Amino acid sequence: MTDILLIDDDKELSELLQEYLSSEGFTVTAAYDGDQALQMAGENQYSAMILDVMLPRHSGFDVLKKLRQQADLGQQNTPVIMLTAKGDTIDRVIGLEIGADDYLPKPCDPRELVARLRAVLRRTANSAQTLPETSDLEVDKLLLQIGSRAAYWQDTLLPLTGTEFSVLELLVRQAGQVISKDELTEQALGRKLTPYDRSIDVHVSNIRKKLASAGAGKDQIINVRGAGYMLTRASETQQRG
Repeated sequence: MTDILLIDDDKELSELLQEYLSSEGFTVTAAYDGDQALQMAGENQYSAMILDVMLPRHSGFDVLKKLRQQADLGQQNTPVIMLTAKGDTIDRVIGLEIGADDYLPKPCDPRELVARLRAVLRRTANSAQTLPETSDLEVDKLLLQIGSRAAYWQDTLLPLTGTEFSVLELLVRQAGQVISKDELTEQALGRKLTPYDRSIDVHVSNIRKKLASAGAGKDQIINVRGAGYMLTRASETQQRG
């Protein structure tokens, strides 16, 4: 069984989602405010979380920050899908910047929620597989350990979310080549790119910031306008310089 923590103060909606998700094979536990969510996160390990932005006591953003930053909660890499107000692009971007793996506008289609859950859980399942050390990927000072899903710039561990690692892995595997946003969305997020969807842009921005904090140059990942993103190699960076 797959344990899901559903965090939403709308009890009627929570009951409906619990019933639907249970029929799809998920085990769902509900929390109705930020304090309760953090307490439950510290006491249990969940396969994924569904987190509403608007919560009493602690907002969904505050809860997500604590989940990602407090090691004692043990939820730094747990996939999180945020529920945002319909049409509120700012909330979506903020959630992704803080560390959400994906988002859905409310009211959400339960079938779409199940599809998004299964997509993030597939990535988690892949990360749990033990792969040989030879599966590691290395480009210049960037090292990706595929089996453990850990990424390093020189000796500095990059605090990537599961989705960010998936995006970076795709870029590393095709270093020196442009990868379209459509391909990144389909392979890293498990869904089609839709108009006005900035998810990949925000995930790449997060990766860039974490690389820069570890000492990487600002041109490690470049945006090729109208085409997509590319992870550069040292020789290519020098040529542009």
